[in-house]
Amino acid sequence: MSEAGADPPPPPTGFRGHLRASIETMSPGYFSMVMATGILSLAAWLLGLGALAEAFFALNLLLFAIICLLAMARVRWHFRRTLEDLADHLQAPGFFTFVAACSILGSQTLMIGGNARIAMLMGILALVAWIALTYTIFTVLTVKQSKPPLDRGINGGWLLAVVATQSLAVLGAQLAGEVPQPMRMELNFFALSMWLWGGMLYIWMMSLIFYRYTFFSFSPADLSPPYWINMGAMAISTLAGSLLIENTPHAPFLESMLPFLKGFTVFYWATGTWWIPMLAVLAIWRHGIKRFPFTYDPMYWGAVFPLGMYAAATLRMMQAMELPFLGLLPHGMFAVGCVAWIILFSGQLRALWRDWRTYAQQ
Repeated sequence: MSEAGADPPPPPTGFRGHLRASIETMSPGYFSMVMATGILSLAAWLLGLGALAEAFFALNLLLFAIICLLAMARVRWHFRRTLEDLADHLQAPGFFTFVAACSILGSQTLMIGGNARIAMLMGILALVAWIALTYTIFTVLTVKQSKPPLDRGINGGWLLAVVATQSLAVLGAQLAGEVPQPMRMELNFFALSMWLWGGMLYIWMMSLIFYRYTFFSFSPADLSPPYWINMGAMAISTLAGSLLIENTPHAPFLESMLPFLKGFTVFYWATGTWWIPMLAVLAIWRHGIKRFPFTYDPMYWGAVFPLGMYAAATLRMMQAMELPFLGLLPHGMFAVGCVAWIILFSGQLRALWRDWRTYAQQ
């Protein structure tokens, strides 16, 4: 046995040691890759591109498993660093990507895989994680003594809490059509409650984010990729609302609220649509005018997800509210999302290859 006060054992060497060192700085928001791949899969399925949807689904299962293993390894090897991220104003919201990833994978399992039982299990896992993360993160950020100023403590990544909440509403509404009464009624009520809470949470957070936009200095470095969640949070809210509209025949309390559901669904869609040109202009300002270098960053997956979600949400809203004049808009956004996904996935592969070469040359 080692004596008290003795030096800790040296870290492992070889590939295990290299992996251990690499994942120390792994972002809690890495599950956004699963979110982006999953929503493009669902959008492809809705657009009738079955083979592409199934390919994305198979890849997403693999990505989810790999990222889960890496996340668990990080908790084991870098537990203190993980706790620090949970208490960090900019890093903590990234943990909500796990909730959204579970819910979206559950939706894929239900719609593409045709397995309601596994989809329900994924939903339960997402709900448990949502409860644990919501009350842990917001409690810690509330009671901690040392806090950053608003311009250094908030960005679009905070809206991942909204996305996580609305992802549960989406999966709940989808599962409601697969179960008998009275559970169907309960799932619809759960989906409605989460949809309403997600909308309220967006209003709270977006007010602070917009205030930070307009009343504090803004540099190109401040325009981080998670700001695209400004639009993505509204897109997934639109999708959840559209599903609730479609579920009205199965839940009388939803039918009595139909004008409200339709009004707020269009409200969410219009808000998300407003953000697209604004974010595009800011991206041009960042990279075109200010010449901020464009390099691969895992957080850019948080910008791909809103593109795919907007396509899926618009298509579902068109169906639920009979709005055929929106025409090819979902197809165009889906194509943009696929191009962005290919660029980022290629960047991820290049980053892994560079990391492997660095390890091989040691």
